[in-house]
Amino acid sequence: MSKRVLITSRSFGQVSEEPLNIFKENGIEVDFQNDEYNEEKFQSIIGNYDALIIGAHEFSPKAMEKAKKLKIICKHGAGLDNINLEAAKKYNIRVTNVPATNSNAVADLAFGLMLDVARKISFAASRVKDGLWERVIGTDVCYKTLGVIGFGAIAKNVAKRAGGFGMKVLAYDPYVTDLPDGFPHVSLVTFEDVIKQSDFISVHVPLNDATRNLIGREQMEMMKKGAFIINTSRGGIVNEEALYEYLKNGHLAGAGLDVTEKEPPTGSPLLTLDNVTVVPHIGMYSKEAINAVSVICARNVVKMLNNEQPDHIVV
Repeated sequence: MSKRVLITSRSFGQVSEEPLNIFKENGIEVDFQNDEYNEEKFQSIIGNYDALIIGAHEFSPKAMEKAKKLKIICKHGAGLDNINLEAAKKYNIRVTNVPATNSNAVADLAFGLMLDVARKISFAASRVKDGLWERVIGTDVCYKTLGVIGFGAIAKNVAKRAGGFGMKVLAYDPYVTDLPDGFPHVSLVTFEDVIKQSDFISVHVPLNDATRNLIGREQMEMMKKGAFIINTSRGGIVNEEALYEYLKNGHLAGAGLDVTEKEPPTGSPLLTLDNVTVVPHIGMYSKEAINAVSVICARNVVKMLNNEQPDHIVV
């Protein structure tokens, strides 16, 4: 009987046939669940599969309990906040992700959001479409101070781009003690230093108990008047209630968000503000990144089902 993989990531294999050809070459049957995610339906079918390539939807312990054949969960991306890792251990299911591969794509978007909110590009474009010709006044990005929270692969790529703009970069990461070569414009500082001294703050940490509401009212009060927040990591790291308050009262000049606490952020007051740009969690969504991540996921499934060690094992 052939092995079967269920793919719930909507972007898997969307830009080339390469990842699907990997399954064909190895005799692995592929099924897609591309309709709106339904937990009850998912639980009813997951027991039929040997492997799962998952996107953003939650994989609950209850669903894992029904996944009697499942050997591997491949996250189509890096973030693991939607997978219960303890449950995966309990049911002896291997979990992998794809770190760093999408780092250029996410860094491009983070820097793009920074330029967008500083120069009010989206706002100005929307005014033109409304029939108005208003020359809105923005803020320079070059030669300013950028603070990055977290200094992994994505943050490093953001810092490289900032260097091209002559920016000074302050980085906080409790797990990084020395800077690699190639970052003469970056200084490792405390979390408080990043908060107090930065003109722009870009968030690059995973969402967990330690980082939830990492930037809230206390931190926003300490930020420079006129500073900007960029978040391409996860909603929940920046407290949205506080963010709305500090954007509304003018203490913060703007925010660029690829992620929100609730996705989509239907009814969020942030969407009523002209100094906020929200995009629909597209950080990884470049052709190059999606194809690379899809290929790695496909290869990991093949390795696991051939009793070989997959790459990027989490549990």
